[in-house]
Amino acid sequence: MYLARQHGVVHELSLCQAIAGVVKPHAAGRHVDVVRVQVGALRQVVPESLEFCWSLVCEHLDDSMTDTQLELEFLPAEVACRPCGERSVIDSRWSVCCAKCESVDVEVLRGNEFLVTSIEVS
Repeated sequence: MYLARQHGVVHELSLCQAIAGVVKPHAAGRHVDVVRVQVGALRQVVPESLEFCWSLVCEHLDDSMTDTQLELEFLPAEVACRPCGERSVIDSRWSVCCAKCESVDVEVLRGNEFLVTSIEVS
């Protein structure tokens, strides 16, 4: 954990531990070759940190997770504006507002995803 704090990746470390917790029961003792995960733009995940933490988590599990590849699919954020009805993809994870009228009264339609979509085992 000290190493993770040095690199500022405590958030990503807990996410990787959660991924492993989902994957291991489904692997049922078989070696996991690939884990595919969808990550929404609003989840504030740093890809390099997530990959670094994934390697740490896999090192400390049993041999079924050794050298498991993590494939990330990043999904853009999309909002629907309540005042003007505009649906738009937002560019920034720091500003969630309507691209047309700049209202912050929006419903987030996409961008909060964090989902293991598939695993490959051998």
